Amino acid sequence: MTQAVSSPLFDPFAPGFTDDPYPQYAALRAEAPVYQHPFGFWLLTRYEDVSWLLRAGLSVEDRNVTDGTFRQLQDQMYGDQVPTADKSMLDRDPPDHTRLRRLVSKAFTPRAVEALRPRITALVDGMLDAIDGQGQVDLVDALAFPLPFSVIAEMLGTPPADHERIRQLSGTVVRSLEPVADPALVAAIAAADAELTAIAAEMIAWKRSNPADDLLTALISAEDDGDALSDDELIAQTLLLYLAGHETTVNLIAGGTLALLRNPDQLALLRDNPNLAESAVEELLRYDSPVQASRRITLEPVAIGGTTIPAGAFVMASLGSANRDEFFWGADAAEVRLSRDNAHRHVSFGAGPHHCLGASLARLEASITFARLTARFPSLALDGDVTWNGRINLRGPAHLPVSLS
Repeated sequence: MTQAVSSPLFDPFAPGFTDDPYPQYAALRAEAPVYQHPFGFWLLTRYEDVSWLLRAGLSVEDRNVTDGTFRQLQDQMYGDQVPTADKSMLDRDPPDHTRLRRLVSKAFTPRAVEALRPRITALVDGMLDAIDGQGQVDLVDALAFPLPFSVIAEMLGTPPADHERIRQLSGTVVRSLEPVADPALVAAIAAADAELTAIAAEMIAWKRSNPADDLLTALISAEDDGDALSDDELIAQTLLLYLAGHETTVNLIAGGTLALLRNPDQLALLRDNPNLAESAVEELLRYDSPVQASRRITLEPVAIGGTTIPAGAFVMASLGSANRDEFFWGADAAEVRLSRDNAHRHVSFGAGPHHCLGASLARLEASITFARLTARFPSLALDGDVTWNGRINLRGPAHLPVSLS
């Protein structure tokens, strides 16, 4: 008689997980908040632990993972297929991270982002004009995707491109940010990464011949104490900004709108009090994080919650779980409450040295969108089944059917 093998407490491949991962997170917080998966990596799910890990100054470079089960699985799946993104500041430790971030950060200062308000407002209003009178639309295709894509493309100053193809490719490449157990998907990620790299190289070549007052020109000409970006670094930062500049904000706008539609009292509250838009963004970021997890690699043993995680361990910080931790947020952590006074303490943008560079831009795009959308269509309602994008980490609605009147 064979003994039944119990399923791991964390199983992102379980049916329904990408539609609603929160029951698994709740079980982990209650039973094993510092959890070692059979695959060898560790997972933190409570707010205080996640917050500490993000700020602890640990490594983000996969080369620091020691040999073991996780390393063997990683090598087995990926081999030498290293995504271009591994050269971006998202995947680099100091001093490389410090240098790369400093070269890019000037475009994302609060003043620089606030200067975009009129243009973002015009883009939102134009997209709402286009759907007015249609009755029913898919809000992802009509607004949540094209808005942040247009904003980051204009900021970068990229030439006209095949937006739909880039959307398909970026949707595949970001799967590299989550557990992957399918060799075919690994191959697809590598192929999409190679095609996007070629597209980015073409954009950069075009921009060298057509410089302008934009972010891509600034990156090409950037120097810091005589230190400029190498060609590989330039491509990696361009792709990072292009992908991070729209993929996450798509989820924020679509997921946030869905949360409001499923909580009509909160939707009415925002509609009647448009000045709540900025605080509403914080609560919606908390309630359903556009990025569900961030990772760190320990360089020495660390003790968390009475458990010691060894050096060289790959540790996942569950942002989505931390944002719904009853121990921190209270008994209504799983509910949307736009008046929550500490919602801004969410960890959806990470924390510490790798805090999201584009956080203020995402906040601005979302606050304008929620305010204008709810004012323009006071009868806005969910009108059909929501389809999720099937991703574990950059999780959000792929299709959001709504009625406008």
